[in-house]
Amino acid sequence: MESPIKKVLLYIDGTEESITAAQFALCLTRYLGANLTALYVVNTKALDELLKARIFLKEEQAEYEQDLEADAERYLNHVRELARNKGIPVEIRSVMGSTHHEVVKLVREERFDLLIIGELSRIRSRRDEFYDETERAMRTVPCSVLIVKNEDLVFEQYEAL
Repeated sequence: MESPIKKVLLYIDGTEESITAAQFALCLTRYLGANLTALYVVNTKALDELLKARIFLKEEQAEYEQDLEADAERYLNHVRELARNKGIPVEIRSVMGSTHHEVVKLVREERFDLLIIGELSRIRSRRDEFYDETERAMRTVPCSVLIVKNEDLVFEQYEAL
């Protein structure tokens, strides 16, 4: 029987949980023979909101945006290296915009079968829940979502590849 999962989107957000998700995604795509794409969204929506709230000046926004772009490159290069170490192909992408919007848009446009994300942070308030872009994406993508937990077990599985 052929696997129903052929295209997997891995969302990387610069957290350790997303690196654990990357390790698991590599294990899973190897097992399934699926294609893997890793996506990092430079959240310019959040930067725009900080500018509107006058927390940032325009110059500070541009500088911070460059820092976020460098973070994206660093984390995606780390995922590329994890994949290279195990001989697994991965397509790397970085886009700018709203995390929720960009993840949902890519899943729809390219018809991904599965979205893999790292464990979500604890919600401290209703407001946090409403503004968590990753959670919003998870709830609205038109494909199944896998939330990766148990860092130690995932690391063992990745090392065993």
